[in-house]
Amino acid sequence: MSVKIRLSRGGTKKRPYYYIVAATASSPRDGRYIEQIGTFNPMLPKDHADRLKLDLERAKHWLSVGAQPTDRVARFLDANGLLKRTARNNPEKAKPGKKRLEREAAEAEKAKAAAEKAAG
Repeated sequence: MSVKIRLSRGGTKKRPYYYIVAATASSPRDGRYIEQIGTFNPMLPKDHADRLKLDLERAKHWLSVGAQPTDRVARFLDANGLLKRTARNNPEKAKPGKKRLEREAAEAEKAKAAAEKAAG
């Protein structure tokens, strides 16, 4: 039974509110959890005090017994100094896809042919 520290969504449609919970990995996102250790309200400004509330002692406890935080929760824990999160870098993600490269090559070839026709 692996335990994850993750977000559980509450609130209404288009007004999200998240609970930071310790839950078994197999339980549904908004389903049963073991313990609620905090809240996150993304609708508040970033500098607002109530945007993120986290019980640091309980978070420390769950990390010490082997609970794995999700990426978003790891960011919160890193901001509070409980966990060191390494920044990820995926330079391949920014590169255009194969179809776009083919389309750009075809357009460049067409433009070159039109320039030669106009010059010649």
